[in-house]
Amino acid sequence: MSRLHFRKCRHGALLWLFLAAFLLTGYSGAQRAAPPRTRLQINDDWRFTQGDPPDNTTSLLYDVRPKPAGRGSEPPASPPENPAEVVKRWILPSGNHFVKDPDKRAKRPKGNLGGDVAYTAASFDDTSWQKVDLPHDYAIEGPFSKTGGGGMGRLPSSGVVWYRKNLNIPAGDRGRSIFLDIDGAMAYSMVWLNGRFVGGWPYGYASFRLNLTSFVNPGGKNVLAIRLDNPPSSSRWYPGGGLYRNVWLVKTAPVHVGQWGTSITTPEVSKETARVDLKITLENDSKRAASVSVATKIFEIDAEDRKVGSAVASIAPVTLQIAAGQNGMIKTSGTVADPKLWGTGLHQNPHRYAAVTTVQQEGRAIDLYETPFGIRTIKFDPNAGFFLNGEHIKINGVCDHHDLGALGAVANDRALNRQLEMLAEMGTNALRTSHNPPAPELLDLADKMGFLVMDEAFDVWVRQKTALDYHLLYPDWHEQDLRALLQRDRNHPSVMMWSIGN
Repeated sequence: MSRLHFRKCRHGALLWLFLAAFLLTGYSGAQRAAPPRTRLQINDDWRFTQGDPPDNTTSLLYDVRPKPAGRGSEPPASPPENPAEVVKRWILPSGNHFVKDPDKRAKRPKGNLGGDVAYTAASFDDTSWQKVDLPHDYAIEGPFSKTGGGGMGRLPSSGVVWYRKNLNIPAGDRGRSIFLDIDGAMAYSMVWLNGRFVGGWPYGYASFRLNLTSFVNPGGKNVLAIRLDNPPSSSRWYPGGGLYRNVWLVKTAPVHVGQWGTSITTPEVSKETARVDLKITLENDSKRAASVSVATKIFEIDAEDRKVGSAVASIAPVTLQIAAGQNGMIKTSGTVADPKLWGTGLHQNPHRYAAVTTVQQEGRAIDLYETPFGIRTIKFDPNAGFFLNGEHIKINGVCDHHDLGALGAVANDRALNRQLEMLAEMGTNALRTSHNPPAPELLDLADKMGFLVMDEAFDVWVRQKTALDYHLLYPDWHEQDLRALLQRDRNHPSVMMWSIGN
């Protein structure tokens, strides 16, 4: 063998050794390293049953339910005091994030609500329960009632139901912040993990987050149990029942962008440039102060949310100090040249962008958060009407209730898309979300298809329309529900108007 040939072989062997070492160390290490943020849809393989355990003696009633009164009746001058059996004092702390006045935030009682209820225990055998996938509307299965409930669709949506699911929380998730995001649960939800009460949310149309971090068992068994209690006479239309929207498991570093933690506005727009103002709220769930660097790049995105080409703008990094267990916010801005505007009608198209925010700590990316948005201007003139990007647009709108007919209340992407396609064929260009926060997917479609949206919060305030409707929740929950709606939906370019009630 020649010396030259030997050297080639030796170099080849070294190359193979290098590749083997990379595959065994570098590549597998990359595989083991947790991504900065994961958002997993956990809709598959749930167990479902109706009613509380037959032998249950623990009251899980949210609050006193008053006797029915006539439509429009004023609330009692002095509501009855809550008996010890009601549990709303356990639920109220779940909304503290959206209560502006710290003195008005609820304190969680000591103990473990529902810890002695059989269905909450991780060891409970639920194999005899019905196996379902989400989104799930149990009421649409019927049977129809011939005697009553006409205002709620004559379908059996009222009553108590339970859902359970085994969660996969690997040992590698130890030290991460873990959240449960529920897009909609009808209604008065209560959540346990491994037999320990986590929290809940009463409004059936609200999207909400619960922090699971202190309740998870990384690398071990994790069982989620959710109880819903949909009252009769709670609606003037078919509300559906169950976990009828998507459910997500979100995993982040302890320091991360908060839930719906970005706010994007475009206060200055011309043909040449658009100024993009960005507010970012970060949360520090760790036990020590953190110094982070936050930078954002802006990309065009297509109808499938895919980035098109390279970044069209970069926002320089900003350093932020966040105390342990506290939040911090930065305000920054950038400029997009030759902006493609979001619009609707014959002369405009629904162009969209995405702001990709990277959070770095000690030189390492610890969070990556994407915010779709649109660049556009709106103007309401009392004499001339509505203007979008300087063009007069006649609003041809419909009141859009959340259910999908024979499919029930489930958030079905294709059914929502088909509904909007038919409305567009009729000449519709605007929606009013009658009379509640919509499914997030509806607004995503409105953004992509060029629909204008009037985003509505409630059907009622303190005066009832049905005996057990939202007027019972309004005094305690209107701030939390309204702030949650505004923060969730504020970056949708389709939303051109807000409604604070029907």
